[in-house]
Amino acid sequence: MLVTSGLPPDVLAASYSALMLFVAAFIFGALVGSFLNVCIHRLPSGESVVYPASHCPRCQQPIRPYDNVPVLSYLILRGRCRNCGEAISSRYPFVEVLAGLAAVAAVGALGFSAHALLGFAFLCALIVITFIDFDLQIIPDAISLPGIGVGFAAALLLGSPSWTASLAGILLGGGLLWGVAEGYHWLTGREGMGGGDIKLLAMIGAFLGWQAVPVTLMIASLAGTMVGVVLMLLQRRDRRAAIPFGPFLAVGATCALFWGDALITWYLGFAQGA
Repeated sequence: MLVTSGLPPDVLAASYSALMLFVAAFIFGALVGSFLNVCIHRLPSGESVVYPASHCPRCQQPIRPYDNVPVLSYLILRGRCRNCGEAISSRYPFVEVLAGLAAVAAVGALGFSAHALLGFAFLCALIVITFIDFDLQIIPDAISLPGIGVGFAAALLLGSPSWTASLAGILLGGGLLWGVAEGYHWLTGREGMGGGDIKLLAMIGAFLGWQAVPVTLMIASLAGTMVGVVLMLLQRRDRRAAIPFGPFLAVGATCALFWGDALITWYLGFAQGA
């Protein structure tokens, strides 16, 4: 039994309203996550994400609306197609839950606002990019290039970051990785950084401003290095084996979105103390 007698009615009402807001945000995010699964599956092959409707890849039967409810349908059907019994990847409900949590995090950090909606859209783009890059080691221009424009347009309209910070972020984000890629190619004669990563960091700079670019790159580099070392030890991979960098940029950008100012303040204080 929930004990509420010690709380004032206004506090209870506020708590209930906040809970309902987060529940609504999660449901909305999970619904969007269902669409993100379509994007992850179809964008790399150039298919339309609108037509045809979702269908089983084995029996080609359209998925009924009541079998397409995020997470719940997967649990009710025990992860299998209703028509042919083909197993459904657990990635589908995972992406839906991840998108729901992204919506909750955006609302929790930015309130019920246009900034929260923009932050959620940014996180959705990062989710799609992450899974496509994991699968195929490509970052679709269909997301990153329009994302640069959307991020800059949002800065013009909302003013946070300022349009100058957004423009500087585009130039710094794209320029930094382009310089790294060209330098690596000049030194080794091998391609070390894909053009998709360059465009992705430019998109991150457009959404978050130039200040977020060093934070994103630092976290992505540290995370990528640690994962690369672990993979080499566990799987005995060649140190030159390709590891997709986009997912690590996505992790860095997410940290910059929610904790960028705190991370910058900590780093500056650490640097001055050293």
